[in-house]
Amino acid sequence: MFGSGRDRGNNRKQKILKTIRNSEELRGRALEQLEKARTRLLKVEKEADLFRVNGYSEIEREKLNLINSTSKTLEQLKNYKNETIRFEQQRAINQVRQQVFQQALQGALGTLNSCLNNELHLRTISTNIDMFGMMKEIAD
Repeated sequence: MFGSGRDRGNNRKQKILKTIRNSEELRGRALEQLEKARTRLLKVEKEADLFRVNGYSEIEREKLNLINSTSKTLEQLKNYKNETIRFEQQRAINQVRQQVFQQALQGALGTLNSCLNNELHLRTISTNIDMFGMMKEIAD
């Protein structure tokens, strides 16, 4: 009916052994999963490092591109400024030349007109004297 104490002891021993085997199996699977998790973690850490390095490199590249672009833009602005200054200087020089030329021309015309007026005046006087001289000769 109840069996012997030995059977119960054997059953109990079997249960304990079975529990130990199950525990060892569970432990083995847990160790496998832990190892897989460690492997995945290492892989993810390597990928993260790679992303960090690549990201840093990309940031450095972008920074250098920005610096180069800004430098080129500043150089272009400097050239444009210098061209504008040269243009304005040339324009100012041309304006001064034009004013000097106009003043010289006006002075020359004034002198010419003055000379012509004096010469014309002298001719008129001379002609008038000649005419009076002729009239006097006719009258005498």
